[in-house]
Formats: sequence, structure tokens, C-alpha cells
Amino acid sequence: MSITAHLEELKKKHQSLSDQVDLAQRSPGTDHVEVAAMKKQKLKLKEEITRLSG
Repeated sequence: MSITAHLEELKKKHQSLSDQVDLAQRSPGTDHVEVAAMKKQKLKLKEEITRLSG
């Protein structure tokens, strides 16, 4: 897999997680531990995207 394709896949995963976090935060009774875990995973993806881009 090329770096460009890998970056695109990471960006898609990041966007998907972002959407999931937004939805979870708007839902009543959301598990805040789960949201925190998703945010942490999202940050790791963002760091990987930044590392590969720069």
C-alpha cells in the first residue's frame, strides 16, 4: 500500500471516529469512558497522519 493510500485510509478512519464521537456526545446516557477511548484513538490517528504527511 502506498503512503498516499495509507494516509487516505487513516483520514477516513479519523472522520468516522469523529462522527461517532459527535453522535455519542449528543446521545443521552452516553458512556463517557467509551467516548474518551474514541477520542484517544482519534488523536493517535491524527498524530500518525501528521507524522506521515510531514
